[in-house]
Amino acid sequence: MYNSKSMNAESFISHEEILDTLEYANKNKNNLNLINTILEKASKEKGLTHREAAVLLTCEDKEIINKLYLLAEKIKINYYGKRIVIFAPLYLSNYCVNKCVYCPYHIQNKHITRKKLTQEEIVREVTALQDMGHKRLALEAGEDPVNNPISYILECINTIYNIKHKNGAIRRVNVNIAATTTENYEKLKRAGIGTYILFQETYYKDSYEKLHPAGPKHNYAYHTEAMDRAMAGGIDDVGLGVLFGLERYAYDFVGLLMHAEHLEAVHGVGPHTISVPRIKRADDIDPSAFDNGIDDDTFAKICALIRISVPYTGMIISTRESQAVRRRVLRLGISQVSGASRTSVGGYYQPESEEENTSQFDVSDNRTLDEVVNWLMRLGYIPSFCTACYREGRTGDRFMSLCKSGQIQNCCHPNALMTLKEYLEDYASPDTQKIGKMIIQNEIKNIPNEKVRAIAEAHLNDMEHGKRDFRF
Repeated sequence: MYNSKSMNAESFISHEEILDTLEYANKNKNNLNLINTILEKASKEKGLTHREAAVLLTCEDKEIINKLYLLAEKIKINYYGKRIVIFAPLYLSNYCVNKCVYCPYHIQNKHITRKKLTQEEIVREVTALQDMGHKRLALEAGEDPVNNPISYILECINTIYNIKHKNGAIRRVNVNIAATTTENYEKLKRAGIGTYILFQETYYKDSYEKLHPAGPKHNYAYHTEAMDRAMAGGIDDVGLGVLFGLERYAYDFVGLLMHAEHLEAVHGVGPHTISVPRIKRADDIDPSAFDNGIDDDTFAKICALIRISVPYTGMIISTRESQAVRRRVLRLGISQVSGASRTSVGGYYQPESEEENTSQFDVSDNRTLDEVVNWLMRLGYIPSFCTACYREGRTGDRFMSLCKSGQIQNCCHPNALMTLKEYLEDYASPDTQKIGKMIIQNEIKNIPNEKVRAIAEAHLNDMEHGKRDFRF
């Protein structure tokens, strides 16, 4: 039986409920009265249920889809403004004991180069990332209790937080590692991580078990219930995601929203982020082998629907996607992007040779961080390197209450401008500096609180005289 408050994976992600929802959505895909009622509810900016969102997903009426896009754009601006947070992934190790059929790290892949960063190599990698201007990282590692134990992950986090190079510093470390125990989540919390991210890959249990034929990840319930253990361990910012293309997109879309509803029902806090990766070519993985791929139009629609269904969540798109695709979905809901990413183990300090191959997937957007920052500003966005909420304790329900009320804007807008100023002063090319200074000059006027605006202006001036790391 479906129960959003259940702690059992097959109850809060009920297969029968998803099938009933998809049947209901298909029956009502042309019911314009119902569809307009759902859109009217969505315009209140409080979100939609998985069933309501599924109806909009199945609707193919072009006028309705246009309304959906306009609404998603409006909600995105009201919650997140023009800000786009920037981060980079850091792959620690590609040793893995799982047999996931869509990932080149699977244990049966004998020709991929296996590599694990030493702490000295991490210092070089992070220093290179700092020299680009990055302040926020997402750690990635394969599942291997021998090569990648929790003690190794914790040591890496400690090393990263203690690397200070010129004006560089990593201020927030998010972690994307395999499902683990409540005890280990408590250790990650004490280590000072930001968001714990875990992709479900697919919510269809039968497909999930076939895609993960052996290894710890084969256990569907243990994996799906990981976020509950993470929150029990004190981690109050968690990030969801599926790998679109593995299963029917409508099924996983509904499952994703049901998972968000479950977290809200049980913990009072929904997902801090939702990622939207699509399966891509990687070493011995051919995405055409999976027959559930989605085109760019469907992908854009999914992004817009996540935004109006879960308006408070941060939405992440990586360099899996091309510049053109990333540009299209930025306005529809995306609030975080990766920049200058390397999906290999190492590669920031020194690019891989042609003989080496440690990448998890091929990157579609190969631009430098400066090029991404410049591009975002030319599109009218404010690139943000802000980590203030995490560092000021505005996480979990504290962040969500501020976000849902709109009060977070009083902090986020000036913080974005100040972290952009840091980037411009320390790392930007002359052209990026020129554009960025114009944006800051124009956007500082949009801070409504006079006191906050005056303080921000003073801090921006201080940065020109060498001072750093201001935040509200």
